[in-house]
Amino acid sequence: MRLTVIALVLLTATTLRAAPEYPNRGPDIYDPQADGFVLIDGALEQARTDHKRVLLDFGANWCPWCHLLHQVFTADDSVRRKLAAGYVVVMIDVNKRKGPARNAAVNEKYGNPIKAGLPVLVVLDAGGQPLVTQETGAFEKSGQAEADDPAKVLAFLEKWAPPARSQP
Repeated sequence: MRLTVIALVLLTATTLRAAPEYPNRGPDIYDPQADGFVLIDGALEQARTDHKRVLLDFGANWCPWCHLLHQVFTADDSVRRKLAAGYVVVMIDVNKRKGPARNAAVNEKYGNPIKAGLPVLVVLDAGGQPLVTQETGAFEKSGQAEADDPAKVLAFLEKWAPPARSQP
């Protein structure tokens, strides 16, 4: 009986998980249902507590370059450590291929960064003020339009990382 209940719980949990929005791209990296303002508010609260910056990653699940950058963020050890140490990352879905543009008001609030293409990054200080908007074509490996250079991503993250806190 106990195994049957566990099996039913696992089956239910598996069937409740939404299929990827664009299955040929793999798992979703942006939540199509998420309210960007809610995500940013939570990230700013965490950034203030942890003395970090907020990194807004504007993109869409259909975008191959978004998946490439996300791969660098999650698979490269140096980049992953720098993100964990200095940033709260917020993935903002701005897809407009299937229905109305998502998080359009968030995009507008930060000066329409997606006009530069996807993905695009915006770094906020812990008070929510934008510090820089970065188009990510600058991260491409020389001569390889379909690969981001982890060293270039890391240099960007180091440049915009929060200042080191002084010890009392």
